[in-house]
Formats: sequence, C-alpha cells, structure tokens
Amino acid sequence: MLTARFHAAIAELPAAEWDALRADANPFVSHAFLAALEQSSCILPDWGWQAHHLGLYEDGRLVAAAPLYLKGNSHGEFVFDWSWASAWERAGGEYYPKLLNAAPYSPVPGPRLLAGSHEETPQLQRALVEAMRSEADRLGLSSVHANFLQESELAAFGTDWLTRSDVQFHWHNHGYRHFPAFLATLNHKKRKNILRERSQVKASGVTIEWRSGDTLSHDEWWQVHALYEATFDMKGNHAALTAAFFHQLGELGQTAQLALARRHETIVAMALFVQSDDVLYGRYWGASVDIPGLHFELCYYRGIEHAIARQLTRFEPGAQGEHKLARGFLPVRTYSRHYLANPDFRAAVAAALASEAQAVDAYVVDLQSHSPYANHGSAEHHRADHSRTER
Repeated sequence: MLTARFHAAIAELPAAEWDALRADANPFVSHAFLAALEQSSCILPDWGWQAHHLGLYEDGRLVAAAPLYLKGNSHGEFVFDWSWASAWERAGGEYYPKLLNAAPYSPVPGPRLLAGSHEETPQLQRALVEAMRSEADRLGLSSVHANFLQESELAAFGTDWLTRSDVQFHWHNHGYRHFPAFLATLNHKKRKNILRERSQVKASGVTIEWRSGDTLSHDEWWQVHALYEATFDMKGNHAALTAAFFHQLGELGQTAQLALARRHETIVAMALFVQSDDVLYGRYWGASVDIPGLHFELCYYRGIEHAIARQLTRFEPGAQGEHKLARGFLPVRTYSRHYLANPDFRAAVAAALASEAQAVDAYVVDLQSHSPYANHGSAEHHRADHSRTER
C-alpha cells in the first residue's frame, strides 16, 4: 500500500533514492540541485517559496516523488497565472498559497512526476497527481500547478486538470562536425548575420573562454554572480539566486558551464549554462559592457559550439525569444497542467485557455513558416525530429 508524505526540505528525502526515480538525468530536479537552492537561501517563505516535497512510500521505501512547493506568489515560475490570481481575488477568494510541482526558477522541460521507468511508472505517476490534489483539498488551497512537464507525464492528469501549452526555441544537434557545418545549413541571410555578429565581438578586443564551473576560483564566481545580479537589477527584476547558490553550483562537478568575456583579468560578461549527460541548458546572462553581438556570442554561438564539441543532442537556451529562431533554434511545445479547486472558476479559466490555445497554435504555424534553414524541407525534418525527442 502506498503512503504519501510531505517534506519541508529536500534533505528529508534520501538523495540516492530520489535521483534513481528520475526518468532522465535532468539536473534541475536532481537532489543536489534542489538542495543547493534550499541551503543557499533561494527557497524562502518571504520570497513565496516553501518546500513541500511529496514522497510516495511502499513498506518504508521511496517509490515515487515530486518536487513540490507551497507558493505565496507566482514569481520564478514562467507559466504566468497572475490574471487568474487577480480574477479569483476580485471574486473574494484567496489564490495564494497554491501548490506548485516544478523546478524553481527554471523554465526547463523535464521530469516532474519522478517514478522511475518501468511498467508501474504510469500508475505511480497517477498516484502522485492524486496525492497533490488531495493535499490541496486538505489544506483548502485554490489550486495545484505542474509546470514544464514531459509529454510522457501528461496522461497522469485527469480531465479536471486544465491544459496549457507554450513555445520555446531549442537547437538540435544533427551530427555537426563543427560550427561552420551547422552554419552551412542556414539560409544565406541568417548565415551572413551570424558571421557579422561574431566578427563584431572579435573586433571588440575582449577575450572569450569556455569554463567548467568546477574550475572557477572563489573570486571568479563572485564576479559572475555580481554580473548576474546587476543585470537583473538594471531590468527591475529580483535576482533570486544568491552568491552562495552560485558557489554551490560550482561544486556540483561539471554541472555548471560558463562562457566568459574578459578585459585583462576582469570578467566583463558571462553566460551561465547547466549541462546534463546529453543536453545543454542556457540559464543566465550578465554584462558590465555594451558590445554589439556579445550577448548572442556568449549565450548562443558558444553554447552551440560546446554542444557540437561534446556531441550533446540538444541545446535549450531558455524561455521565450523569437530572435532565437534566426540563429537556428526551432519552436517546440512546452506543457503544463492546472487543477483549480472551484468548479466555476475552473470552467471560466478553461474557456480562456481554449482561446489562448488557438493563438498558440497559430503562432507555431507562423514560426514554422520562417525557418532559418536553407532547405525548408530539411528544416521541417529538424523540427519533426526535435518534437519526437521532446516527447
């Protein structure tokens, strides 16, 4: 018989057993990554995050789990439900706290219902979903949200969970030997633009290097975090990740990867990536200089070069951004599911989502008509292959 338990810290769950339940090596739901967030004061009730991780146990053994949080706001989620919260509160309800099944601050598709990969996995995933819903009902919460799900997890959610989809732009490695081989697949205009942007950076005189996070010194990590924090502040956003988290990330072997731009010994720009066995994920950018093309060089082109050199299958540079399309990143779907406890509220949001879904469908069709690849048929092949990889 399965027993559901909820935990106020990831440290309460056994690391090896938790990680063994991941369907793939996605680092954003690894025990070490989640622990680093909690231990470095990135997960705080004052910031709207309170760990409430779910474990399913059979005879005392952890057989399924889900990263779960009580959320006092909707910051750091990237599946935006501010309008839902406003509507429910105008009607006299309390939208927060809510339950969130997600990887904090990480708009990265990946496993959310951790139940291994065997014949009992679908049943365990459904049990996780039911446990989350039952907990929301027990606590009298407005809603439960599961963001950036793998498509293989979608069947675990019942018909009373609302469906939502969005678009990201991912690059897929089709066995390119080097960056010029990738460039050769793009149409002339896109190829020329990339070469121009790269030449601007080269002419600027900055020195660029690729580094594994475990090779950075304490001072270098401080410089990287300062650039991240200053860039967030400049845009009026809250830099939620602490310097302590960046340092702990550097201790997780080669999980962190960085493209750095220097003037003499000073790091003047950085792009921070997270890497799994076969995927590179772009996460944060920061700069203290304004050099044309530098953002694209560090965040995209150096990432593609690294993915080719390491024979990674995919490069996911982050959420949103149509400008990525012109640089070889193709549109893919992301998925989330939402349970709203009040049936009338659920019906109203469902109607709004039906209209939103039509707009997203039309948007994807339009994006696919603007393929950056020289042979549009080849681009369609790239897109289809990537879709299968995502699913």
